[in-house]
Amino acid sequence: MTDHLMTVHLVSMGCARNEVDSEELAARLEAGGFRLVDDPGQAETVMVNTCGFIEQAKKDSVDTLLEAADLKSGGTTKSVVAVGCMAERYGAELAEALPEADAVLGFDDYQDISARLQTILAGGSVEAHIPHDRRTLLPLSPIDRPDAAAGVAVPGIRTAPDLPASVTPGSGPRAATRRRLGSGPSAPLKIASGCDRRCAFCAIPSFRGSYLSRPVDEIVEEARWLVGHGVKEAFLVSENSSSYGKDLGDLRHMEKLVRELDRVDGLEWIRISYLQPAELRPSLIDAMLGTEKVVPYFDLSFQHASGPLLRRMRRFGDAESFLALIDGIRARCPEAGFRSNFITGFPGETEKDLDILVDFLSAARLDVAGIFAYSDEEGTEGARLDGHLDDDVIAERRDRLADIVDEVVAQRAEDRIGECAPILVEQVDADGAVGRAPHQGPEVDGTVTVPDATGIGIGELMPVRFTGSDGADLIGESV
Repeated sequence: MTDHLMTVHLVSMGCARNEVDSEELAARLEAGGFRLVDDPGQAETVMVNTCGFIEQAKKDSVDTLLEAADLKSGGTTKSVVAVGCMAERYGAELAEALPEADAVLGFDDYQDISARLQTILAGGSVEAHIPHDRRTLLPLSPIDRPDAAAGVAVPGIRTAPDLPASVTPGSGPRAATRRRLGSGPSAPLKIASGCDRRCAFCAIPSFRGSYLSRPVDEIVEEARWLVGHGVKEAFLVSENSSSYGKDLGDLRHMEKLVRELDRVDGLEWIRISYLQPAELRPSLIDAMLGTEKVVPYFDLSFQHASGPLLRRMRRFGDAESFLALIDGIRARCPEAGFRSNFITGFPGETEKDLDILVDFLSAARLDVAGIFAYSDEEGTEGARLDGHLDDDVIAERRDRLADIVDEVVAQRAEDRIGECAPILVEQVDADGAVGRAPHQGPEVDGTVTVPDATGIGIGELMPVRFTGSDGADLIGESV
């Protein structure tokens, strides 16, 4: 250990799940003698928590690593380190292709992350790992996984630093700390990690591993810890939240979890992300619509609307069943928010498939939708399928769908004019307040601006009436 606090700057790429992983790394680094700094130019080490999901995300991660490497010519920065999904997925291959990075560290390095950085700063090297399928680290049967997980590195499903002894799982790799990197009133709370689905376009299960749920009491205690650090909204995240509890012996564990979180003093909103439509059982819908603090927000992973193409993607459902699901929820809760993502250009997608998706987007009236152009991912079934489309065809389809989504989302926001709802205030300045309504998830689903807001503070819930819209964003007045 050196006699001064070494400085490190953390950059978190990709999704909210990665944000939780970064906060685990931050806590481990602080405990190991590092001081976190906001300015990368003042850091001896710049650590980039990479994303390895799709080509654009990987490119963004590489660009960020290269920008960080440029800082090494300025004097303070001595090392650049890649961690996260892309680092885990490619390991030694990434280290060879990107010599500008001083180390590429996988998930198994997280427990000793401070020691790894100290070695690098002292002029040593840490050999990059050879990637392997992390699904093999846990038993095939979900119910056998909790007992086998103690010695397996599963980033981001760690306990908060001051849990009572009754729920702290010992001194193994699951008993880590979390250090908030932000100060806003919303924070992601990871309820599980990994995925057991075998979607033909997705490589995430191979490098994130099999599905592993956190026990309810751990999650609830971490929610209390977050509230103690200024959090008002817990954003429940995982690769597949509707599977929560499958390895704990009860697929209705989510219903139990939200009931327990609803009792956490100081927590105002509970938001659930990434639900599989095929797993959205009636009891879960009842819990989401009937639990006071759970906002009516349905982040549904549709991916497409054509039944035959979804089968080819190794997924379930079709436009008719998806619309029935949405209509059923809206009949009970007209103000409910819906968001989803869609892939166009998957091998074998026909013009008929595309037309079905176009009609679905118009009929579903989603609040937010992301449109992604398909690209092959190494090791996935989709990369081996016949019927690949030309890149220019995929790009044209993506642009066409994006235009439709922009129009539909704007119409849906306009439909909300006249509604009243609380907003969670996230910014206050001379121009008023900016926050999010229950149907708007953090960062990606739009905001509500209230120009006439006075006497309101960040983290407060303010009742507003929507008076205008601009795309997915809304304008409101205090009521």
